[in-house]
Amino acid sequence: MLSVSILMGRLTSDPELRHTSNDIPVTGFTLAVDRSYVPPGGEKVTDFIDIVAWRKTAEFVCKYFSKGQLVVVQGSIQVRSYQDKEGNKRKVFEIVASNVYFAEPKRDNYDSNFSLPSEDSQSAPLAHSVASKAESPYASGNTDDFKEISVDNDDLPF
Repeated sequence: MLSVSILMGRLTSDPELRHTSNDIPVTGFTLAVDRSYVPPGGEKVTDFIDIVAWRKTAEFVCKYFSKGQLVVVQGSIQVRSYQDKEGNKRKVFEIVASNVYFAEPKRDNYDSNFSLPSEDSQSAPLAHSVASKAESPYASGNTDDFKEISVDNDDLPF
């Protein structure tokens, strides 16, 4: 039997670490997961999926994640039943997280909607410091280090 689920969504609230009576760390949180299909003329639909994390995973989630953050959860689907206060039988579907991953870059001193100011603006030093952090060695497009290799099509094995 196999029960595997991988979800990407945003946390709806800050996760809170609790402990069982046996002192086992546990947390529960909800992910807002957008459906990939939007019907023509319709609006996007978001599902709110309950997640449970135990032990080290629970501690990790509570330490590093917060409301609104985009995360990826890998786990298994669990179904459990209980009786509510009125005696009605209820069923709960949730994901038991085995791994939780960051799904967006860390927000240092700027939020995710940050855009670099133009070079002629007064905040150019800030723009330079932020851009230099994110720039890879090849981001400028300068390929002077490379030279074209000529290949004769008769030499190719395919």
